[in-house]
Amino acid sequence: MFHTAEPEDILKGKITDVYFERTLRILRAKGVNPLVRAEFIAKSLPERWPWGIFAGLEEVLYLLERLPIKLRAMREGSVFYPYEPIMEIEGRYQDFCVYETAILGLICQASGIATKAARFKNLADGRLVVSFGARRMHPVLAPMIERNAYIGGCDGVAVIKSGEIIGEDPMGTMPHALIICMGSTVEALKAYDEVLEPKFKRVALIDTFFDEKFEALNVAEALGEKLFAVRLDTPSSRRGDFYRILEEVRWELDLRGYRNVKIFVSGGIKEEDIPVLNPIVDAYGIGTAISNAPIIDYSMDIVEVEGRPIAKRGKWSGRKRVLRCEACGSRRTVPYSEDSLSCECGGRYEDLLIPVLDSGKYFIKRESPSEIRERVLKNTERLPLN
Repeated sequence: MFHTAEPEDILKGKITDVYFERTLRILRAKGVNPLVRAEFIAKSLPERWPWGIFAGLEEVLYLLERLPIKLRAMREGSVFYPYEPIMEIEGRYQDFCVYETAILGLICQASGIATKAARFKNLADGRLVVSFGARRMHPVLAPMIERNAYIGGCDGVAVIKSGEIIGEDPMGTMPHALIICMGSTVEALKAYDEVLEPKFKRVALIDTFFDEKFEALNVAEALGEKLFAVRLDTPSSRRGDFYRILEEVRWELDLRGYRNVKIFVSGGIKEEDIPVLNPIVDAYGIGTAISNAPIIDYSMDIVEVEGRPIAKRGKWSGRKRVLRCEACGSRRTVPYSEDSLSCECGGRYEDLLIPVLDSGKYFIKRESPSEIRERVLKNTERLPLN
């Protein structure tokens, strides 16, 4: 058996820290069940990120739609900043107390992956970015990882099930295994071309046996105009100066009239590599850097009990509004009771925390992954990364 939870385990509240289960027993025994509001917030972001992408809401709604609670939240794919609440639950505490662990698990990892993907897409400056990292995580998590990589900005995913979830065909080239089994890169590429449908772009992996420059010329001569791209998955231990290797490949292809052949790189690519490689690279396959993205450390804290503002030390009590000016983009977090606010620029504020769920009734329509992705791309296009 796989060492993972079944969906029913999550829905039944079994994926919870045991102190919540014990808290529920105590509250029931004492007849204490206050109406509370609890908010989800991240005080800081990993690796000095200035902003994050909120992800995981769709799964949270699926979990909470069975409960007699109200939920306000930012839309999935929204940009948020430290100290801004991204969700608020209102309800009797006993009704949702055992779900805190699961809710945080659903949004912390999803938001970290989406944010990392958004950063890579921003750095790539219009170049193709594909999620290649599913193999680095437990297979049960692969569709979740790639779905959130996609909404964060990746142009495609590699896993078949992930493609079904996002409604897009998965992307892939060829593995080293095919080349080894066929005996040579050229033979593998010819077999790929003979067997697979024309809709699949012909991309040759060129670092299995020989120097990348010479293998690039071999596959270009073998496939001619059919060759769409060459991919270098060269491990860092054998790269030397990776940019110079790529520059040499590009030079030799161009010199022989193969300017149309694109260069696709993968294999341990990190954020700091992208600006260096952009001048010569057309597409990136990003694996571990996205699939193993640092989680966003949200916490859930009660901020109101029976209408009375109250919170633990280090937290701001009371219900809140998160506002963004539609004209200049400035943001404010204010008490919920404040209204009739206008920005200093004269623009109108919009509420980012909106009602999304009330005892199973939805107030927002279900958005496709591509719609969420478009929101992320639009809202992060000009944001600084540091």
